[in-house]
Amino acid sequence: MGLRQIDIPAKERFMRLPEVMARTGLIKQTIYMRMAEATFPQSIKIGKTTVAWRESEIDAWIIDTIAESERRREQNRKQERKIERQRERERARQGETECAA
Repeated sequence: MGLRQIDIPAKERFMRLPEVMARTGLIKQTIYMRMAEATFPQSIKIGKTTVAWRESEIDAWIIDTIAESERRREQNRKQERKIERQRERERARQGETECAA
């Protein structure tokens, strides 16, 4: 079986599990669970019993995870502001009701 030639970015390299764990802060079980859920980059078999991950895919996952966290944080802030405005309107209505009584 011959080797196929494909375009690989000059910087591309493989990361083994300990490095993936250190880079992401995830434990082994979480990495494999998320791989099964297709929410984490898939490993690549590089030997009979050896797997690794593409560094570029791990980096992209980290960037996407940060962006998603920031998006959720902003959504939560908007929701909190909306709730606060509703509370202020309710307090204002209660004040009007008390004054009218």
